[in-house]
Amino acid sequence: MQTRINRDSVSAVFLLLFCGVFIAASFEIETTNYGTLQSSVWPQIILGALSLFSLLLLTQALRRPPAPGEGGGLGAWLRRYRNPLICYALFLAFLVSLPVLGMLLGGILFVLVMLTILGGGKLAQLPLHLAIAVVSVGAMWAIFTYALGVFLPGGIILNLQ
Repeated sequence: MQTRINRDSVSAVFLLLFCGVFIAASFEIETTNYGTLQSSVWPQIILGALSLFSLLLLTQALRRPPAPGEGGGLGAWLRRYRNPLICYALFLAFLVSLPVLGMLLGGILFVLVMLTILGGGKLAQLPLHLAIAVVSVGAMWAIFTYALGVFLPGGIILNLQ
């Protein structure tokens, strides 16, 4: 079986090295005396999960045969990664608008636009997308605000603090 080095395998190796460096650095996190868990537990759990997923990505990338027509320049790359690029751009817009819209309105708008753009953009689906956005973001906001006591940004428009 012939394997081929591709972008996924290089990315996975980079992520594994990244995780290794940060796992080693997590042992240097200062231990506090006011918590029940050590301060390094959550970073190590997250880095462990990221390491596992990176290892899975590496094995999948090394087993995968080369895709037909791989390559093709910037235009092909933009077409191939169109949806992730849209997601990143929308998330950046969400973060920039967070001080004005706040977490609740900004989150609802983010989810609504994301569903509408990635879901085909049909006008008939807009009420469903709006309902999903309001229920999911509203429930998440309520859980974090009332059940967990987390202060989420209220924004200028709807200052809920």
